Amino acid sequence: MTRVIMFRRLLVPLVTALLLTSAGATAEARSAPGRSAPERAPASTGTWTGTWEAAASGTLSALPGASIRNVVHTSVGGRAARVRLSNRLGTRALRLGAVTLALQPPGEPGSPRAVADSVRAVTFAGAASVTVPAGRDLVSDPVALPVPADANLLVSVHTPADSGPATCHHSALQTNFIAPAGDRTAEESGAAYTATVGSWYYVTGVDVLGASAAGSVVALGDSITDGTGSSPGANHRWPDRLAARLRGLPAHRRPGVLNAGISGNRVLLDGRGPSALTRLDADVFSRTGVRAMIVLEGVNDIKGTPEQTDPRVLEDAYRLVVRRAHARGIRVIGATITPYGGHAAYTPAREAVRRAVNAAVRTHRIFDGVADLDAAVRDPARPDRILPAYDPGDHLHFNDAGARALAGAIDLRSLLTPDGSRPR
Repeated sequence: MTRVIMFRRLLVPLVTALLLTSAGATAEARSAPGRSAPERAPASTGTWTGTWEAAASGTLSALPGASIRNVVHTSVGGRAARVRLSNRLGTRALRLGAVTLALQPPGEPGSPRAVADSVRAVTFAGAASVTVPAGRDLVSDPVALPVPADANLLVSVHTPADSGPATCHHSALQTNFIAPAGDRTAEESGAAYTATVGSWYYVTGVDVLGASAAGSVVALGDSITDGTGSSPGANHRWPDRLAARLRGLPAHRRPGVLNAGISGNRVLLDGRGPSALTRLDADVFSRTGVRAMIVLEGVNDIKGTPEQTDPRVLEDAYRLVVRRAHARGIRVIGATITPYGGHAAYTPAREAVRRAVNAAVRTHRIFDGVADLDAAVRDPARPDRILPAYDPGDHLHFNDAGARALAGAIDLRSLLTPDGSRPR
């Protein structure tokens, strides 16, 4: 496929993405028997920062009449929060009967229980229920709940009717909970949540309100960023490890970390979720306070079907990402593609493409900075493979030690300009 043909194919999804990213929703007030009125939301003075993200990767069957308790992990804290919900990939209007936000007890990642007195009603333009049109995202009103950094939150959603395919993030690597019948969103004990699910339903982000002006960093990637190979329920994905490193910085220099990884994702073509180029607006540019992004994508373009055999096409796609990010004042750090020798999809020809792409990332000044993850995790004796100590067994993804090594290879100084100014 020529480069001209490839970029013609890219124009359609890019235009589609621009049309679909405008947010909107219709809120409907309702009385909720047994539910206290929400606490007064804090005044929105200060800086909002993204603390958690899950990119919409596909759909699952709706769960009409059920309540779903999603467990999400913060990177930075704040004195209040707001929740992002999505019907982006749905085909019908989504009715949310009730939504709550609560704290999960520390050290209980496998429990649906909420910390006592932490459950808060989430409202939308003052209403407790909301209808989200198909193809749209929604951000809640501020919620008066102090949110710690490095903590688990419970985002509980009640769907009273069948609203069609449910927008989700398939690979949560986190136990989430289902109460099969009724509005159980306000329940502290979690006793009604008798079933579990490994995906996040509807929730795609949490922002926090605080004094920090450091903004947020988005990790745009595939299954390696999504955390495949790391320990479930442990928050050991490499973006989690990066957030842990950043917590050592002074508060005013400590950005939130948003994980926009989708397993199987590609830069150029849709497949496992919209392509990286298609989803930039929804998963990066629409997020709160984004000042930098890290791009670790390309291996699925090289080894997938159809495979990309021309490294210049990926190089040009990276340049397009950077141009669009710079137009919004966002710095872009490019990560080299990590090895996958020994994997079933590996071939010498594909390895040559990977190395050519990495050489361009290192030397062609495509990005504002480079994170040489390939150099950090490859086996010096066999550079086409990752180090055995980092390999969970599939020769492609990373175990907990490997995720730590990936995060450790990122120069924290490269993520933000010293004064928060626009990139070059």
